[in-house]
Amino acid sequence: MQLMNLIGGELTGPVDGLWIENIEPATGQVFSQIPRSNQADVERAVQAAQSAFPAWSSTPLEERAACLRRWGQLIAQHSEKLIASESQDNGKPVSLARSVDIPRAQKNLEFFAGAIEHFASESHIPAGATHIHYTHRKPIGVVGCISPWNLPLYLFTWKIAPALAAGNCVIAKPSEVTPVTAWMLSTWAAEAGFPPGVFNVIHGLGPEAGQAIVEHAQIKAISFTGGTNTGAHIAKTTAGQFKKLSLELGGKNPALIFADCNFEEAVKTTVRSSFANQGQICLCSSRILIEDSIYEQFRDALVAKAQKIVPGDPALAETKMGAMSSEGHRDKVLGYIETAKQLGATVLCGGAAAPAPNERCSQGYFIQPTILEGLDAQCAVNQEEIFGPVITLQRFHTEAEAIALANASNYGLAATIWTQDLARAHRVASKVESGIAWINCWLVRDLRTPFGGVKASGVGREGGFEALRFFTEPQNVCIPTR
Repeated sequence: MQLMNLIGGELTGPVDGLWIENIEPATGQVFSQIPRSNQADVERAVQAAQSAFPAWSSTPLEERAACLRRWGQLIAQHSEKLIASESQDNGKPVSLARSVDIPRAQKNLEFFAGAIEHFASESHIPAGATHIHYTHRKPIGVVGCISPWNLPLYLFTWKIAPALAAGNCVIAKPSEVTPVTAWMLSTWAAEAGFPPGVFNVIHGLGPEAGQAIVEHAQIKAISFTGGTNTGAHIAKTTAGQFKKLSLELGGKNPALIFADCNFEEAVKTTVRSSFANQGQICLCSSRILIEDSIYEQFRDALVAKAQKIVPGDPALAETKMGAMSSEGHRDKVLGYIETAKQLGATVLCGGAAAPAPNERCSQGYFIQPTILEGLDAQCAVNQEEIFGPVITLQRFHTEAEAIALANASNYGLAATIWTQDLARAHRVASKVESGIAWINCWLVRDLRTPFGGVKASGVGREGGFEALRFFTEPQNVCIPTR
């Protein structure tokens, strides 16, 4: 299978004729090729987008919304193909792609179709005013959307939908690790009603195609989800260009388990928040902080459940944990486990690569769910984002100590708090440094709410009207009343 760029409404190969092999994580085998695009491909896409922008930006919002809704219906129509492709390309179980990734991609398009129809601006008319002020929100122009490999179509649509709804033209780059479903979506853009040049997709490597998008003078805004180091590089690259930036970066998320928690629910959900999608979700809990009085009981229950999780062939319906996204990422995660062992960690379960689940997956990239204890809060394993099925356990004695441990990180994306004390729940949530705080639950999302982190977890917010504000420029208009 050979994927293509979408530029000016045409599916086309890379200008230089270079291709990248795309490997199935579960088997380690090449199953497709993607364009190795560069600055020349990006330039073609920018020119197409600039040509399309005047007409698209003046297209009635109802028509833009209709295009997004038709696109969403095309996702629903082709859902089984998308589910199979997402699993093959990413290594995630088909059950997860079916329950989360593909339905959420459809909802993203449909949500922002409705959001743009209800997006209102402000007006200021004080009593006895001689002038009326109102805010006119205008699309920015050509914008760049760069999405990650862990939730490929889910996060790809999360970025492009508000950008297009607001009247911008988009240059989108999916991750070169998981490009297939973004390519599939691009083949339906014309059928959904998008004019040529409004939506463009450039495949390729981050330092080549991604860099060309970030540094292009005519791309006025960048929305990026990915690693913190890459986010820092984007910020440095664009510092003198005054582009708008939305950076959704890494996490080292704490789960705070208080003694008065609903024990069974906390254990069950913490297993899920630790190991869902092989731990490859930026919102996964990776530091489990447990109150001293229930530490051993909670630890043993957590380990018992984790030991029952056996990595399997992602293509099978019964599989709950699949393959890591790539060989390089698997080796990185295993490297952190070895570092933990060298630092004296106790491996409570896992701690190594998992055996191949069948002959088809004999060359795949699998890791056992791993739980570690006995590490200092400041060690690399507790400070750096591992992004895999690896969690650490730490003990606390007081609420103040729990908060201090939760905040003992450069990251601040999400936290989960387990307690039946409502006053404590509010109090701790207000003191934990995170963009999201889940109390007695995890990964409950409302598309209207702001999404993002603090500290090294990012800049800005996505979701709901926050995304539409990012993809528009506010202009104050002042008119005399007499």
